[in-house]
Amino acid sequence: MLHLQSTSSARWLCQVDQHLNDILIDHAHCEQKAASTAMDLMFDYVENDDLCREMSEIVREELEHFQLVRDLLKQRGVRFHRLKPGTYGRKLKELVRRQEPHRAVDRLLVGALIEARSCERFVLLRDHLQDAQLKEFYGSLYESEARHHATYVRLARHFASDADINTRLQELAIAEAAIMAEGCELPRVHS
Repeated sequence: MLHLQSTSSARWLCQVDQHLNDILIDHAHCEQKAASTAMDLMFDYVENDDLCREMSEIVREELEHFQLVRDLLKQRGVRFHRLKPGTYGRKLKELVRRQEPHRAVDRLLVGALIEARSCERFVLLRDHLQDAQLKEFYGSLYESEARHHATYVRLARHFASDADINTRLQELAIAEAAIMAEGCELPRVHS
């Protein structure tokens, strides 16, 4: 279960159709950010062995995905470059509470929701795109995003009770759905 409270709109698929290269470039950036987020969690909660082990695995996998997307871009003759980030990640991070252990819970649950949305979007790309290479590529990635989602939720349970995690995940998922409904004019994986 991905805990999402909404599905992606047709608006996003129009962005994909009109700006596929930007979506692909942003995907590489997303994989890089996902690895960085996992590294940050390892540094901030170094005393938690389970978290460090799981995050180190996620870092390796996200960096592998980053390189796969970079290779895909190169094969397609698309130059990788900086992009102005969309608003999705920033708006989700603004929801993170400042005091521990609430901060740890929220950081992990926000990570879980980002992974869940990526999973949902990769399935949409797999099913929507006509390009056989991209269909196969996105079909191969969505399961790892779902696994990362489950890992982040499970690790949040190290910092709070199941009831507190379930309540906060519901709150954050509702907020994430509202952010998705607002959308972003920039064509991004999470726009």
